[in-house]
Amino acid sequence: QLQLVESGGGLVQPGGSLRLSCAASGFTLDYYAIAWFRQAPGKEREEVSCISSSGGFTRYADSVKGRFTISRDNAKNTVYLQMLSLRPEDTAVYYCAARPRYCSSDFAAWGQGTQVTVSS
Repeated sequence: QLQLVESGGGLVQPGGSLRLSCAASGFTLDYYAIAWFRQAPGKEREEVSCISSSGGFTRYADSVKGRFTISRDNAKNTVYLQMLSLRPEDTAVYYCAARPRYCSSDFAAWGQGTQVTVSS
């Protein structure tokens, strides 16, 4: 069973930065595309970013373009989401999810989430 574990969330002031990590347990990530999603209270879950298994393709939600960067280190079996210039509207629970090879919409494996709170 694919298990993903997110870490790196926390409380940060507006304009600050965080780096989220998504680590795989029991399997290697290099076959899988990984996406980051977020869900704020009372809002629908939205995809923030995705990276293909090779790392050759990435995509971002318009709301985070230029501020967030997704990357992967297959040797460490980890995918990262570097978040800069954080805004209060970035506050949400962030989840990572996996699917084979390519970024699409049908992600089958999910982590438990990590809370990101942007507030002064």
